[in-house]
Amino acid sequence: MTALRLALAQYRVGRPRAVADFATRLDRLAAEAASGGAGLLLLPEYAAMEVAAALTDSADPHTELEAVVAHAPALLEGMRTVARRHGIWLQPGTLPWRDAAGTRNRAPLIGPDGRLAFQDKRVMTRFESEAWGVDPGDMPAVFDTPWGRIGIAICYDVEFPPLVRAQVAAGAWLILTPSCTDTQHGFNRVRLSARARAVENQCFVAVAPTVGDAPWSATLDANHGRAGVYGPVDRGFPEDGIIAEGPPDEAAMIFAELDPALLSAVRTDGAVRNHRDWPAEPPPCPVRNPS
Repeated sequence: MTALRLALAQYRVGRPRAVADFATRLDRLAAEAASGGAGLLLLPEYAAMEVAAALTDSADPHTELEAVVAHAPALLEGMRTVARRHGIWLQPGTLPWRDAAGTRNRAPLIGPDGRLAFQDKRVMTRFESEAWGVDPGDMPAVFDTPWGRIGIAICYDVEFPPLVRAQVAAGAWLILTPSCTDTQHGFNRVRLSARARAVENQCFVAVAPTVGDAPWSATLDANHGRAGVYGPVDRGFPEDGIIAEGPPDEAAMIFAELDPALLSAVRTDGAVRNHRDWPAEPPPCPVRNPS
C-alpha cells in the first residue's frame, strides 16, 4: 500500500439553472483537486440533489427526489466523464438511485478510466425512510485502489461501529464518509462517530459535508459541517487524532496526506492496540442486583 493525497470538498449547495451546471461545477472541483496533487477527491452525500432546483419549482421533498432519480443515470455519466478528464479517482458523494431492488442512496467510486463500483447506504435516517421511502442497501463492501483497500460509510452509517469494523476487517485502511447534515447536532454526531471509528479501528476516516443555506431547496435547505480527516490518537499521530479539518460551514477544498504505513506501525507498537484487541463478539451481559 502506498500513501495517498486526498482532497475533500466542503461543498456549498448551489442553485443550478440546468443539470449540466452540476457537471461543470464538479469539473472545476476535480481540476482543483488534481492540480493540488490529489489522487482521490471526496464529495458530500446528496451533493447532486442540488440539480432539483433546475428541474422543478416544487417545494416538496418527494417531488425533488423523483426529479433527480429520473436524471441519475445522466448525472452518473457526467461524473465518469469528469474522472476520466482529470485522471483522478472520484467519490462524488451519493445519488438517489432506483432499480428493481427499490430506491437506494448510492455512492459511486469512479476510477480515472471511468470504471465504476458502488456502495449503498445501509441504515436510513428518519427523513430517508419516512419522507422519501429510501430502501436500505447491501452490507458494506471494500474497494481495491492503487493505495490499497478502502471503504465507504455514508453519513449515518458511520455512526454504527459494526459496519465500519466489517470494512476494516476486510482490509480497509481508509473509510470515506460523504455526509449531509442540516443541524449542528447531526454534524457533531457524524464527526464524533468518525473520530471514534478511527480510534477503535486504528484507521483513517475522512468526512466531506454539504454546507450553507439553500432556501430554494426543500431537501438541502440547511447544511452544517466541516470536512475532516481523523486518525488514531496515539504515537505518530496528532494528540487529538485530527489530521486535517476545514473551516465550519464554508466552501473549501481540504487536502491530507495519508500513509497506511503509519497505521501498520501504530497497530503493531502503539500505546494501545485497539485494532487487535477488538472483541470477537460482545460478551453476555449479566444482571447483578444488590443483596
